[in-house]
Amino acid sequence: MQQSDRHFTLRLAGDRRDLTAAQRLRYRVFVEELGADGPLVDHDARLERDTFDEVFDHLLLIDTRRDAARLEDVVGVYRLLPGAPGQRFYSEDEFDISALKASGKRVLELGRSCVHPDYRGGAAMFHLWNALAEYVLARDIEVMFGAASFHGTDADALAQPLANLYHNHLAPEGLRVRAIGPNAQRMDLIAAQDIDRVAAMLGTPALIKAYLRLGGFVGSGAYVDHAFNTTDVCLVMDTGQMSARHRRFYERKQP
Repeated sequence: MQQSDRHFTLRLAGDRRDLTAAQRLRYRVFVEELGADGPLVDHDARLERDTFDEVFDHLLLIDTRRDAARLEDVVGVYRLLPGAPGQRFYSEDEFDISALKASGKRVLELGRSCVHPDYRGGAAMFHLWNALAEYVLARDIEVMFGAASFHGTDADALAQPLANLYHNHLAPEGLRVRAIGPNAQRMDLIAAQDIDRVAAMLGTPALIKAYLRLGGFVGSGAYVDHAFNTTDVCLVMDTGQMSARHRRFYERKQP
């Protein structure tokens, strides 16, 4: 997979250098900007990494004007893992995804999506999503899923957006994942009639709102990840719905 648009190139990571560049961007966003940490984070080398990196595909957005020698040319990342028999997914540490596994559908786990601060609000996410759609179509993926994060671990501060997701965007039972373990957090902290829609949407990260516009759902329950300093929900999307809405949505966003 390789695309170019002026100074942007999109492709899958092909070697150790590519993976290291992706981990360097993830460190810039998740560790330096959002305060995440973990047992495999390398602060000296400024790399955010984990044990799943070796089995995922890494979709890279590269700005050819930046310094490749210093691992600064990768400005956007998506981590992708197609389902396979016996495959264990990153999300299973936080969510019970047995409904997805039992659905018989071809699934793809998404994660570690991030864009360099200098490239937000422009064409970067548009290019990443178009490349993601190409990846999905090439592999006949039927359902995409993955954890998406709110910054911070105070559930009460996130009550409005979490309750809105629960009451208005809950996945159908046949595709409904569930938060598990002692860090699982109820989302229905506010009754449906008491939700402040404006406050709820203002408190929802842009990536989650983009998935919702494309027909995405969330699972039941959130997961409070203290090490990563986030509160995670699991997004689920039927790619048939995404295909129907994808072009209309991005025609509005493309510069």
